[in-house]
Amino acid sequence: MGMQRQIHEETTMTKVAPALHPHFRPIQRLQLMTMPRHDAYEARGKPEPGVCEDCGVVWSKGHWHWGAAPAQTGKLLCPACRRIREHAPAGFLRLSGPALARDRAELLALLHNHAQRERDEHPLQRIMAVEDDGEAVVVTTTDIHLARGLGDALYAARRGELDYRYNDNEHLLYVHWQG
Repeated sequence: MGMQRQIHEETTMTKVAPALHPHFRPIQRLQLMTMPRHDAYEARGKPEPGVCEDCGVVWSKGHWHWGAAPAQTGKLLCPACRRIREHAPAGFLRLSGPALARDRAELLALLHNHAQRERDEHPLQRIMAVEDDGEAVVVTTTDIHLARGLGDALYAARRGELDYRYNDNEHLLYVHWQG
């Protein structure tokens, strides 16, 4: 099955949606996991320990996690909340096709359930917005890995066509699922 999926991803790489920005390039899933990160929203030089003033996630020992904050903590803004405030998503997932029209509520529930499980384990991975224009649904995320994971969850549940596009310069991922 892994080989079948890889072949599927390689064949869909040639089907470029005309709305894609020219700075996005096709990638395979494994490439995304090994690329160096250059994210302007990554936490550096934050006071330790600290608590996000918007969502309450705790920054300590170089990691964000859910839990009780130590007694003396500084107030700060986590990268996910900063992206949400600035309307600057890192990931875009576009859903389209007959399966979306037929099973829209079920597919959206699958996405929200997957996103909640990821958020519980990885506090900076969140859905920012879900925009539905009737023809397609676009989900924006605070992290490229969540966008990839949502696409993977759709593919695992419904197959269809899955396409990944990555922008090196801006650390953005565009995922398109058509079912």
